[in-house]
Amino acid sequence: QVDLVESGGGLVQAGDSLRLSCAASGRTFNTYAMGWFRQAPGKEREFVASISYAGDLTYYADSVKGRFTISRGNAENSANLQMNSLKPDDTAVYYCAARYGGPSIDRPLYAYWGQGTQVTVSS
Repeated sequence: QVDLVESGGGLVQAGDSLRLSCAASGRTFNTYAMGWFRQAPGKEREFVASISYAGDLTYYADSVKGRFTISRGNAENSANLQMNSLKPDDTAVYYCAARYGGPSIDRPLYAYWGQGTQVTVSS
């Protein structure tokens, strides 16, 4: 069982940066791959980035590649998403997710989810 709590969202202008954090509970955090997903109003939840339990494998959606960076700190039981050069299209609720096993871009493969944090990017 893993409980996840996101933080760091907010209202920013286009071109600004934000750093989202995901705090995880559970003694076996370092055995879970982590992912970030987002959901904009009226749209389905979509993959953003994922990272392996060791932190040596990362995957990104094409729309954020080169702008976002996913990382994790197993000692701190945390996963982070550094978002640079933000665009209005990045506006969404961002969710942290965990799965036992390797990183994946497939939303249904993640068993544990946080409540989400709102990111709003104004033009």
